[in-house]
Amino acid sequence: MNVFTEIPEIKKHWHEIQHLFIQKNFAPKTTLLLEGDISDYIFFINKGAVRLWNNDDGKDITVQFFLENQIVSSFESFYLKQPSNFSIETIENAQVTLLSRESLALLTTRFPTLNNAITNLVCERFIDYSNFFLSRIKDTPEKRYQDFIENNPALINRVPQHYIASYLGITPVSLSRIKNRK
Repeated sequence: MNVFTEIPEIKKHWHEIQHLFIQKNFAPKTTLLLEGDISDYIFFINKGAVRLWNNDDGKDITVQFFLENQIVSSFESFYLKQPSNFSIETIENAQVTLLSRESLALLTTRFPTLNNAITNLVCERFIDYSNFFLSRIKDTPEKRYQDFIENNPALINRVPQHYIASYLGITPVSLSRIKNRK
């Protein structure tokens, strides 16, 4: 089950449409989408942890983490059918449900109320990205780390420290220093 299946209209017709949702298991460090490829799927994280990241001339920049009951895609690539600026990679063993662009189009045509759920999900992502961008501009690394541990306690023990450092925009050595001062 995923966030879409909680919509009453979808739940009511689940037996007719469940074949559109493809469930797969992935090992850690599996690339679900490679930067430069076109995103053809939305990924629902049923179990595990996933990250969205960019390769900036050899430098790994983690943009966001996703855990159970969250959705990830390179939405710009998915929506515009253009090469993705991001890679999506599993961090730990993950059980993921895939929904293709074509299947989503079928669902939104058949169930127009689904568009509200999609709009809400995209708005949540936009807010996350806005906060991420603003934090990188105005906050110190210490403040970014403090906010991260307060707002993401589930990630602290599940995500390798070098990915957290990448997300915070600092080196792993700097992250160690910040943690030692706390």
